[in-house]
Amino acid sequence: MNESNKFYLGLIVNPISGMGGSVGLKGTDGREILEKSIALGAQPNALNRTKELLEQLKSVRSKLHFITCPKYMGEFALEEYEFTYKVFDDPIFENYGEIYDTTKKHTKRAAEILKNIENLKLIIFVGGDGTARDIQNVIDTSIPCVGIPAGVKIYSSVFAMNPRVASNLILRFLWDEIPLKQAEVLDIDEEKFRDGKLVSQLYGYLLVPYSPDFSQCSKMGSPDSDLDNQERIAKRIVENLEEDTNYLIGPGTTTKAITDMLNQEKSILGVDLLRNKEIIAKDLNEEEILNLIDKDKTKIIISPIGRQGFILGRGNLQLSPAVIKRVGIQNIIIISTKYKLHTIPNQILRTDIRDLELDDKIRGLYKVIVDYDEIRICEVK
Repeated sequence: MNESNKFYLGLIVNPISGMGGSVGLKGTDGREILEKSIALGAQPNALNRTKELLEQLKSVRSKLHFITCPKYMGEFALEEYEFTYKVFDDPIFENYGEIYDTTKKHTKRAAEILKNIENLKLIIFVGGDGTARDIQNVIDTSIPCVGIPAGVKIYSSVFAMNPRVASNLILRFLWDEIPLKQAEVLDIDEEKFRDGKLVSQLYGYLLVPYSPDFSQCSKMGSPDSDLDNQERIAKRIVENLEEDTNYLIGPGTTTKAITDMLNQEKSILGVDLLRNKEIIAKDLNEEEILNLIDKDKTKIIISPIGRQGFILGRGNLQLSPAVIKRVGIQNIIIISTKYKLHTIPNQILRTDIRDLELDDKIRGLYKVIVDYDEIRICEVK
């Protein structure tokens, strides 16, 4: 196919995005947090997310031409999958050699370069809310963009639900089958987040291809009216707690109601370990969880994110594939207020835990405790 007949796409990969998740750092913004993540044993995962997307796009490889960043920020993934591409040259990348050299300056400069390329149909970026902020700061609504979720904090609605469905979103847009809409770019204050305070801010909008089947909603918090419902759910859980059993309590105000009823202090945005009605460890990372639960009977209690419906893979990456396999899918307890469940499209729950095989195994019908004496049956996709 002649190059002039191809769709021109930009690709920006933030290869360090999400590294702070499994080690309990709530994000990877800033050099200090990156170095701490590395010291705690965190591994880069964004390139794998990029490859998941490219795997799905292989069938139309002859119709696509990418313009991308050097090395880990796009080049290496495209090279592996044999897409046609051009790597742009810029002084900022002269000393860019290792994956951990990546900074927001590289992302912003890449966006500036792509913004000035004629006939660019779409910019694809791989990262989290911090990456989306950097892209929005440069692009605004001048060129359509779509985010591939790879970070810890993915509250913005500019992201596809996961890399696999992102390919459908991209192709349907290229084929003029779906419209564009302005989507929110949200981010939180990571320092306050690590202190247990969720402070989010709207930074602007990106123009994104939109389909309700493939696009992620922005996160919605719980209203004050949910408090009574949370307490009734907590009462049901507390009355059914088993002795000598570990309970990994996920983030959120709905789960915190359980520990409040027991007069136990919880890290609202972390994963804590409850045993015999006492919190014995707070704000755990993946390694700490695996060491503490060992071979003991363990259950996970989690609540979906409002509007998005994610129960795993958003804000709780400490509950990693290794942890879930150790605990067992049958030992996952899902709780949600009726209002929150009502905000989730079709009450469909979702996972995006960075393990395709396990994501597939988790799919199915689950009981969701929505009140003291009421459950709903919801599908997890």
